[in-house]
Amino acid sequence: MKIAYSPCPNDTFVFHALVHGLVPGAPSFDVTYADIDITNTLAAEPGGPEMMKISYAALPWVRPEYALLPCGGALGRGCGPLVLSKGSADPASLSGKRVAVPSERSTAYLLFRLWAAQQVPGGVGEIVVMPFHEIMPAVRDGKIDAGLVIHEARFTYPSYGLDLLTDLGSWWESDTGLPIPLGAIIAHRSLDLAAIAGWIRSSVEYAWAHPAASQEYVLRHAQEMSADVAEAHIALYVNEFTRNLGEDGYAAVEALLGRAAREGLVPAMDLRALRLDSPAEQG
Repeated sequence: MKIAYSPCPNDTFVFHALVHGLVPGAPSFDVTYADIDITNTLAAEPGGPEMMKISYAALPWVRPEYALLPCGGALGRGCGPLVLSKGSADPASLSGKRVAVPSERSTAYLLFRLWAAQQVPGGVGEIVVMPFHEIMPAVRDGKIDAGLVIHEARFTYPSYGLDLLTDLGSWWESDTGLPIPLGAIIAHRSLDLAAIAGWIRSSVEYAWAHPAASQEYVLRHAQEMSADVAEAHIALYVNEFTRNLGEDGYAAVEALLGRAAREGLVPAMDLRALRLDSPAEQG
């Protein structure tokens, strides 16, 4: 079975057991490691992998043959994207400026657009898409005025001499009271989705029970990240929502995509159909 997810520590930690034959009953997997901007695009085109990690914000564009799985993704509190600049901590300073983002269909960018509509007079200027690990160096070197960053940048941005303009996760949580939905796992509807969800949960539980087992795999793909930063990354993004979205998780996804659709930022969709046990999903 083909699967695509990022080389980030939370994904490699979650899927280590599944793709290394440590989950009973699961098939073998052919893994593609891809930046979220790539998988968001794959999800909207024919012929993509049977399973993949995408942004929750990309769900309105996902092809109909895919379904959202209730586990394996990234959703939580205190783990939102950051907006960084060099030499300014005033959101108004972004007016008319160039801002780098990791994907135009990422949750980070969707949150940024919702926030900027409130906080940046006249709006920002040019949006530049680049791989997330290139964003902080570009801001530091003056190639970009500000950057929207995700993942381990939360822990490492001070080392680049950058300033925090806002924590979009904190903004979202204070505005809605809900956790922030970041990365989703989708799979072909033709597959046994309940079985796949069970395999993923088993993989998560194996990772928690045997954290040392995945360490070499995680660090090999972690783009020169230190072991301490990788561990902090995993602790932040792998939580109970990774095991099961639950009511709060689904409510957060529905709130984000519902608000974005009302403001014309994403296509409207039947949000009830996101739940595997919904009448719409059952046909």
